[in-house]
Amino acid sequence: MATTTTKLDVTSRTQTGSRAARRMRGSGRVPGVLYGGEGDSLCFDVDARELRVALASSGAVLDLSVDGAKATPVVLKEAQRDPVRGHTVHVDMLRVRLDEAIHATVPLELAGTDDAPGVKEGGVLEQITRELNVEALPTAIPESIVHDIGEMQIGETISLAVVVMPEGVTLLDDAEETVVATLSPPRLQVEEEPEVEEETELVGEEEGEPAAEGEAEGEADAGEEG
Repeated sequence: MATTTTKLDVTSRTQTGSRAARRMRGSGRVPGVLYGGEGDSLCFDVDARELRVALASSGAVLDLSVDGAKATPVVLKEAQRDPVRGHTVHVDMLRVRLDEAIHATVPLELAGTDDAPGVKEGGVLEQITRELNVEALPTAIPESIVHDIGEMQIGETISLAVVVMPEGVTLLDDAEETVVATLSPPRLQVEEEPEVEEETELVGEEEGEPAAEGEAEGEADAGEEG
């Protein structure tokens, strides 16, 4: 659970548009937008490496300082990533108050997948739900929610109702109707190639018989004419 914040220094920008954004990314900076709260929307850019470190080391809350001014608590609302390289190309930051609960999306991770008896028996594990919608104070939003499936058997289906929320976190999704994971029986491989070969040989034999008869009849007719 997040109890500390990480400071991130950004620089306000006036240039917008795709061309300006490409120039920023080419120089190692990431464009972003800050909005929400009592302030106006503001465009900024930030060093790509500093952004990466801040997002990796923080919980939900960042202390964002624009042009060296007093830091404001913010949360990452959205991050756009390059589909090929995977690095961040744009971020949206939302101002928050530390004493007011906010809605957030948190990753759901499954633990004990290799220990589950059904998996050891060859069952096919499929995680259906990978993100959860929750409500909590900004400093109480976890980086992820972990559920242990180490006892899962073949044929079992786990719903969100069995996933325990951390203290201070309220689940907003339908716990009874949302499926988290399923463990299906092993997929059997049916060998059909020998049967196909046998059928091919049989067809060849059947096709050969009429041809032999035709040849025999032709030879008989030729004998009679002679």
